[in-house]
Amino acid sequence: MSDTPKTRLATDLIHAGRIRTNLEENAEALFLTSGFTYESAEMAEAVFDNKIPHFQYTRFANPTVTMLEQKLAKIEGAEVCRATATGMAAVSSALLCGIRAGQRVVAARALFGSCHWIVSTLLPQYGVETVFVEGTDLDEWKEALSKPTALVLLESPSNPMLDIVDLRAVSALAHAAGAIVVVDNVFATPLLQKPLELGADVVVYSATKHMDGQGRVLGGAVLGRKQWMEEVFQPFFRNTGPSMSPFNAWVILKGLETLHLRVTAQSQSAEAIAKFLEASPKIARALYPTLASHPQRELAMSQMSGGGTLVAFEVKGGKEAAFRVMDAFRIITISNNLGDTKSLATHPATTTHMRIGAEERARLGITDGCIRLSVGLEDAQDLIEDLAQALDKA
Repeated sequence: MSDTPKTRLATDLIHAGRIRTNLEENAEALFLTSGFTYESAEMAEAVFDNKIPHFQYTRFANPTVTMLEQKLAKIEGAEVCRATATGMAAVSSALLCGIRAGQRVVAARALFGSCHWIVSTLLPQYGVETVFVEGTDLDEWKEALSKPTALVLLESPSNPMLDIVDLRAVSALAHAAGAIVVVDNVFATPLLQKPLELGADVVVYSATKHMDGQGRVLGGAVLGRKQWMEEVFQPFFRNTGPSMSPFNAWVILKGLETLHLRVTAQSQSAEAIAKFLEASPKIARALYPTLASHPQRELAMSQMSGGGTLVAFEVKGGKEAAFRVMDAFRIITISNNLGDTKSLATHPATTTHMRIGAEERARLGITDGCIRLSVGLEDAQDLIEDLAQALDKA
């Protein structure tokens, strides 16, 4: 019987996944090595034949990366995690590893720009049929999933307008159609939402965001059940090479130790800021999952334990007014990243969602006046005052 105690999230973020060498180091060791050695040619043969567990090549696995993968699997409640070089490497690998020509993919329309491009442009080039639906409309999901489908992709909350998708209902419909469900959970983080517990099969992250949390390195993660990860994902991962560097894994391991502290504080500030923006006469609308005015608030609170660190709002006066507000910020920084300790604002119509086109942006409600605000760890009142003085210039 194991004497390992059953621990809670904050403890797991510190201790889960640790591999110590015989030197008994306290902090995780950084293994900057491309390859590993063998005692004999016979041993190398046995290792490559999967008869002996042993690290082979950092593209396949690395001790530092493995520590990150084990920690993420523990906090997500997944059987297996594989870390990738970027968030988009996680998304593209999770889609491409099991999709074949002639199969069908259904995706929520509200996706990050690069994810939208994969579904709308890349997959059809390989003979995959793709269908977009309004993620918040269960009738559209029912119609789209009335035919055999291989995979469903969605974000909830979505980037950038914080749409909430009913994960339980969509997962049930997808499974009836023969599909696996891939959820991009980056806005909620594993702290505020557990897609696997809500019916999803695979969860993907950009670890660049909250997991690093300080704008230092790129990374991604794919998490799921052991059978799918080993039989479907692992051969693709091993042979195409979207692996994370050990250094980036080490940095993200350090970031994870404070994830619960950061996300909790950032979410509290985000809610206060959303309430301020909603009350401003210069704002056409403010979107945040816990606001009573959010169209899917009840659903959001049934799936999430908090509203998250992102706020979306629309400045009256369109692009010109939005740009004036952003240019007037004194504390908030203009950047297309999110989940940082620093508050970051972006104008989705001209940056992250520029290439999906004006018509598609209109369908998603991404107007030229919309700003996506990633709330950092600054004092919430300082951020509100920064927004107030900037809005005065709108």
